[in-house]
Amino acid sequence: MINLMNAAKECRPMASSTSIAIALACSFGLTSVATCAAAPRLLPGVSPSVRPSAEPFGLFAFPLSDSPLKQKWLALGHELAVDRVQLALCESDRTGCASLSAVEFLAIIDIARQRAGRARLGEVNRSVNLAIRPASDLAQYGEVDAWKSPLTTFLRGAGDCEDYAIAKYVALRESGESPSNLRIVIVRDDISGEDHALTAARVEGQRWLILDNRRMTIIEDTHTRNYQPLFVFNETGIWKYENTPALGAARRPGWDVFSK
Repeated sequence: MINLMNAAKECRPMASSTSIAIALACSFGLTSVATCAAAPRLLPGVSPSVRPSAEPFGLFAFPLSDSPLKQKWLALGHELAVDRVQLALCESDRTGCASLSAVEFLAIIDIARQRAGRARLGEVNRSVNLAIRPASDLAQYGEVDAWKSPLTTFLRGAGDCEDYAIAKYVALRESGESPSNLRIVIVRDDISGEDHALTAARVEGQRWLILDNRRMTIIEDTHTRNYQPLFVFNETGIWKYENTPALGAARRPGWDVFSK
């Protein structure tokens, strides 16, 4: 279970109503390309690294300099590096591989490499969903919120939502997807009030598709329902979504939310 109670709170200058209106119009394709190109790309006081509307769900996202969430992601990075070494060793010598979890995970990657685009995403989503059974961090590790690498998750054969999301992120990266087109997104389930983790992958240079352990099918981010995006991250950093009622009201229906 994801615990974001200690996430950093940030104070930022308020953007002008004009800049917000233009940005919202660009996000939803309600104005011309020329207008969007000429409009200011950033809100006042925001670092140039911000990429408004380019992230999943088309919402504004601001870089998070430091928070417990960022520290957790950085700590996981060390485990992911160890996994990559193990995967490389086993890929060069499948028969001599000492890690059964690596062999199982590589089998998913092998099949994904034979696919492309949406077919690859669907393959990874279904394979990881079927390979892992739902289990809470508290039941497995005695912790409320423990993020684990794919090989640790596959060794146990169980995990919760962020374990699914992390495994899919790594499987897609290892199968050939660029990290620039991959994200892990933390959302809040508006029905249960719980936080939930998803994997997002960009296809055709613009559309974001969502991989969710609650569904075997993938769906476009613009068709989601009952999810409020909170944070988005990949190997280059973590961004916090700006919470704007207007954007929330503009979200379109897509899928019913099932229990984790």
